[in-house]
Amino acid sequence: MDALSISHLSHSYGSRKALDDVSFTVAPGSFTVLLGLNGAGKSTLFSLVTRLYAARNGEIDIFGANVMRDPGAALRSLGVVFQARTLDLELSLIQNLVYHAALHGIGPLEARRLGMAALARAGLAERANDKARALSGGQMRRVEIARALLHKPKLLLLDEPTVGLDIKARADLLAHVRGLVSDEGLGVLWTTHLIDEIEDDDQVVILHHGKALAAGRAADIVAENNASDIGAAFATITGANSLFPQAGRG
Repeated sequence: MDALSISHLSHSYGSRKALDDVSFTVAPGSFTVLLGLNGAGKSTLFSLVTRLYAARNGEIDIFGANVMRDPGAALRSLGVVFQARTLDLELSLIQNLVYHAALHGIGPLEARRLGMAALARAGLAERANDKARALSGGQMRRVEIARALLHKPKLLLLDEPTVGLDIKARADLLAHVRGLVSDEGLGVLWTTHLIDEIEDDDQVVILHHGKALAAGRAADIVAENNASDIGAAFATITGANSLFPQAGRG
């Protein structure tokens, strides 16, 4: 069973089509990259998967549960880290996690136990009682990931999570999430516009102007297009005039 199945998904804002017949899957225990320039439709897709927007055309299933017809079952298996920072800066790290756990019906004692374990996994247990505003950008992201995993979902979505981070913080965050995939069998859908966040064995979906133009193992996409790297393959597939930046803001 796929962790995430997107089938013939389309979405429009008035006359502008943001997604056009998009189909792809994310396997359990895999690191899948949704690669596209700003405006490609990545955030729209996330909004549909998380039911911030209602999907009117196409199907979205999370571990076999349809997001529109059985949202409770679907969303129980899903954790999300949005591009915008969402921690309450005046609360401590553990308070942020306990408050979020309550939204999932987790009692305060269990929430604190789970929260401390999640912070330890993120390397931040000793900062549990610090206010969130005292953290660096990369540390905030790790807390947001810890929070998203409190209810033990099997699929994690991250929307441009490295925006605004320096090179070391980006590398540390990638290593942390890849560790969750390899150590805990978590399925991950990671969106980015940066080619240096992609490894040869990653699954990649190339999204351009709302269309999924290619999907498969990164190294295979490169080979199939006789390209030097995934950035050059992207340029060949999409006809883009320039390659992706190696780092920077989203």
